Order: sequence, then C-alpha cells, then structure tokens
Amino acid sequence: MTNQPFHIAIDGPVAAGKGTVSRLVADRLAFLYVDTGAMYRVTAWMSIHADIDLTDEAAVSALIEKTNIEMYNPKGDERDGRLTTVKVNGEDVSWQIRTEEIGRGASKVAVHPLVRKALVAKQQNIAKNQNIVMEGRDTTYAVLPDAQLKIYLTASDTVRAKRRHMQLLTKGTDVEFAQVYKDLLERDELDTNRKTDPLKIVPEAWVIDTSDLSIERVVEMIVAKVQVLLESSKKS
Repeated sequence: MTNQPFHIAIDGPVAAGKGTVSRLVADRLAFLYVDTGAMYRVTAWMSIHADIDLTDEAAVSALIEKTNIEMYNPKGDERDGRLTTVKVNGEDVSWQIRTEEIGRGASKVAVHPLVRKALVAKQQNIAKNQNIVMEGRDTTYAVLPDAQLKIYLTASDTVRAKRRHMQLLTKGTDVEFAQVYKDLLERDELDTNRKTDPLKIVPEAWVIDTSDLSIERVVEMIVAKVQVLLESSKKS
C-alpha cells in the first residue's frame, strides 16, 4: 500500500445497506469506518435536547462548534450490534440517535449550509491521514471528492422500506410498515431536493443496486475492487 491513505466513499439513500456494507468492508480491509449521517443525527439529537428549533440554522451550527463528537469502531462492551460508537461530549449516544424521530430531524438540519460546512470539515479532518470507508449522502463529492473509490449503493423503495421496518421491529420499536414507507419517501424527498449537497450520483461512481444481492455478496464485490485498485497503485 502506498503512503497515501486509501479512501472509499459510499453514498446512497436510507436503508440501502450502506452502514452494514461499509462496516464489513472496513473490517475486511482493516480501515476505519465512519458514518457521516451519524453526525447529522447527533446534531438533531443535541438540538432537540437543547430545545433549539431545528430550522434555526445559526443556533444549530453554533451548537456543533462547541460540541465534541467522537466516532470510532466499537470495542469491548460496545459490541452490542451497533455499527459505530458515537459519543457527544463523552456521553455514548450510539443508540439514542437511531430513532425515527432523530432520523427525520437529521434530514431537517442537513438542509442548512452552515451545518453542512461545519460537519464536512470535521469529516475531512477524520479522513485526512488514514485509510477509511466513509458513507453518507454527499461523501463522494462534498466530503471525499478525491476518494480512490466512489460507490452509490441503492435499492428499490419497497426493499429499503422492508429492511428499515425489520430493523425497527428487531430493536423493539412497534411501527406499521405503511408509516415506515411514508417516512422513507419523505427522507428521500428531503435528501434529494435540499439546495446544499443533495443526494446524487456522481459520474465516476460505481452504482450497486442491492435489491437482489446479499450483504456478503456486495461486500465481496467491493473488497475485490479495492484489492485490484491497491495492486494497480503499487505498480504505477
């Protein structure tokens, strides 16, 4: 491997499998995994708990600047099914930020340019000197525009809603499929139509539709691709 860190940027809509795939790919390659969406969830969670209106861009962005957000691979007792450990000023909020309410809040605060600017800077700083698998909604072009591998993971609306519904039921959240499907479409609408860094497919991205693929198969495809790219970089 060259001295230059290898960056894998993965974008895609909610429940396309980004988190699980990214976590497993990172494990296989011994890379750091970072979920950029978790930072927007943290921002929404902090704002709600501080009784700040999610539409107040200045107040929300100011809150980010004075908050310490830590993200790292789970260790010890933290290996409880989470994909990443997230701490806010030392408090573990890994599960608290995974509710549907916080997910909707994340999409609301993500429309603010000042919020995105502050969080993108934090994300780029994390990736600066290490091999990384970073996933989110704007990772391929706003956060890691020079990533050696850019991927857009997607799946049909129905498949994604079924996955999300199952995730919630597994966690003990009693919710109707119709509500999950409605929420998913609303999230898609917010993510693709925001003015700053909307969800989109960049021309150089490798588009993978996971609707009919197992998680293991997707992971194998990506790891194989990375290994080819790493071998090529050694020869050049």
